[in-house]
Amino acid sequence: MKKILKALGLLLLVMVIGFLVWGYTNLKDRNPGYSADVKIANPKAAQLKAGFAALTITPEVPDRWTDKNNDAEYRPKDGDTFTDGNGNGVFDPVWIAGFGNGRAANGIHDDLWARTMVIDDGSTRIAIVAIDAIGYFNDDVIDIRSRIPKDAGITYAIIASNHDHEAPDLMGIWGESPLKTGVNKAYMEYVKNQVVKSIVTAVEKMRPAKLSVSEDLTGAIPLVKDTRKPEVLDAGLRIIKATDKENGKVLGSLVSWADHPETLWSENLLVSSDFPHYVREGVEKGIYKNDSLVKPGIGGVAVYINGAIGGLMCTHPSLTVKDPVTSQEYSKPSFEKAEAQGKALALLALNAMDKPIEEIDTAGISLIAKTIYMPVANKLFQLGTVVGTLDRGTSGWMNMRSEVAAFNIGPLSFVTIPGEIYPEIVNGGVEAPEGHDFDIKPLETPPIREMMRGKYKFVFGLANDEIGYIVPKSQWDADAPYTYGKEDRPYGEVNSLGPETAPLLHGHIKSLLKELNQ
Repeated sequence: MKKILKALGLLLLVMVIGFLVWGYTNLKDRNPGYSADVKIANPKAAQLKAGFAALTITPEVPDRWTDKNNDAEYRPKDGDTFTDGNGNGVFDPVWIAGFGNGRAANGIHDDLWARTMVIDDGSTRIAIVAIDAIGYFNDDVIDIRSRIPKDAGITYAIIASNHDHEAPDLMGIWGESPLKTGVNKAYMEYVKNQVVKSIVTAVEKMRPAKLSVSEDLTGAIPLVKDTRKPEVLDAGLRIIKATDKENGKVLGSLVSWADHPETLWSENLLVSSDFPHYVREGVEKGIYKNDSLVKPGIGGVAVYINGAIGGLMCTHPSLTVKDPVTSQEYSKPSFEKAEAQGKALALLALNAMDKPIEEIDTAGISLIAKTIYMPVANKLFQLGTVVGTLDRGTSGWMNMRSEVAAFNIGPLSFVTIPGEIYPEIVNGGVEAPEGHDFDIKPLETPPIREMMRGKYKFVFGLANDEIGYIVPKSQWDADAPYTYGKEDRPYGEVNSLGPETAPLLHGHIKSLLKELNQ
């Protein structure tokens, strides 16, 4: 008996040591000593160059499966079966991110992309890459930067996810179960390599350029809903069109708007870029009614960048979307609804580009980027980091490395946000409602756009990281009584690092903009 107890005790000790080693490995800093700190002040105007590229990051989905009980979750215990498309004898899932666990892809509806705009003033070269993904961690951004060839001349690379809820999991949260990562390492490598190729290709295609700036700050309001009070949107469309200064050919465009790409909602099982697919198609190729052209496209490569989508900005099933060509209305999630939304946005963008507000071909690029550290107070995030579901390291105990940046190009101002920021922090309207958890006045003031110097103010969400929801601390509401008379806690806090995230991040950006604008 003593020998058995001793053996069991030894086994338990080995298991504990193994768990500690495993946890330490998962918590280990992936990029010790790394700093993204950059400061470039260049008020001198010079001829701008721009280049664009679009490379697919569509995954292979070899197997198909039958959803026996129509719950959009692959569960063999429910009678779900699969067809072995590649003949290897096992089910090869592509886990779709954004809603629940177990949502295995059952095919591909449209391609996913890494789309890049490179802008250069002769001394500074910035790459802006938009990928169709739920989110991308800062560690993976750093890895991509290390792979960009030196001769590409990139001063600073921005990798922004559009928060697509119909794309493969690149964060680890949406696998078969909450404790099993949904990231396919081979697919992750493919995405990284395609992003690098996209940047290199855009550099190779750079031409002397004229930038045309357009805006429609109100037309897209009916296409998005704020599902959490206070109702503050970031519904303005902001557009940059780049044309070759020598031959007038359109090189590409950047369209920025703010909404969760989840119009297809949680039961869709086809890989898709959701409504951004139709935005880009419409801007590039035009708007059609059957085979008849309603509005010509501009050509080039369209890059779609998301904005302040916290709150929660979405095209909820309760929101009806009207097709701008057929006048057909859609409420129930479907590809027809996503197409109607995308066409409506593309038409607004094309109409705005018909009458640009300002055109520039010479400007200087001023840039400040900083590495920051954010505390992880969320217990689920802590657990996910320890067990490796969230595959990102920490810098010190439960501190995550992240990043913010701000840059100006003539009258254009840009701020990058490493997550899903609430629009009231960006545009104003932070409240301290009755029932909030902290008895404080709003901290995240003044609004970010108010602090930006340029006439045209772009805020890129989920840029260079995805730290989750960035909730104003005076609106934090994890404990009863709940704000605005709600019976249940609001959504947002469960997917946030913690209540200090918003004031800390706002403080970093405030400091950054003050330094940039000196």
